[in-house]
Amino acid sequence: MFPSYVPGQRWQFWIDRGGTFTDIVARRPDGQIVLHKLLSENPDRYADAPIQGIRDLLGLGKDEAIPAEVIEAVKMGTTVATNALLERKGDRVLLLTTKGFRDALRIGYQNRPNIFARHIELPEMLYEQAIEVNERLSAQGEVLVALISEEEERLLQELQRAYDSGIRACAIGLMHGYRYPAHELRLGELARQVGFTQVSLSHQVSPLIKLVSRGDTTVVDAYLSPILRRYVDRVAAQLEAEEIQSSKFKIQNSLHHSSTHPPTCLLYTSDAAD
Repeated sequence: MFPSYVPGQRWQFWIDRGGTFTDIVARRPDGQIVLHKLLSENPDRYADAPIQGIRDLLGLGKDEAIPAEVIEAVKMGTTVATNALLERKGDRVLLLTTKGFRDALRIGYQNRPNIFARHIELPEMLYEQAIEVNERLSAQGEVLVALISEEEERLLQELQRAYDSGIRACAIGLMHGYRYPAHELRLGELARQVGFTQVSLSHQVSPLIKLVSRGDTTVVDAYLSPILRRYVDRVAAQLEAEEIQSSKFKIQNSLHHSSTHPPTCLLYTSDAAD
């Protein structure tokens, strides 16, 4: 069943799961490198291309289990989140930001390809709603307006309304939040208390100066992380169903460092003051 199997040596798989095709490079137990290519989406034949590719290379039939003892590692890169961004198929996102900066991300840096264009088309925002928070920090991280209990009660009501509308992802980016994260951390606690399953804090996602670039990155993180997490969980569940230990499975996305680390999306914009 397993060509050139050598006791004590096992298969290794490197998988590139793209939007159209899934490419697999595998090292057989005898050291030979083999290649395989299949459609990423083919629901009539299989539920998931990477798992099917492994089965194909091992020469397994449809109902045969993947024997965990012959696999050393499965490493996969995927454009699942990238495709969701390009196709605008991420999760619905709520943005929390400092009072007075509700439209900061929409205004951006006012860059445009044609400076003399009379009709300017603004990019579509990835967040659906925005809530202003009555708090303020100085550039040195000093608290100018504290986050008081009355404001927290108001925010809980606003968060609940957004949650009731079906939003489950929350991006939190405050002015100078990277210097003093206490307010963002508290808002994150409130969002999770309401029930938000994805909470992205700017000082964790992109702990850098400049509200717009940090805020954009945080919104993208909230927008895409649930998509990637669901895919990773699905693949991991299939591997576990085949009794392949999760420690053998590593995944990396073009917008994320690793599924085992807080996702950090790599977005860059031009300079502007925070």
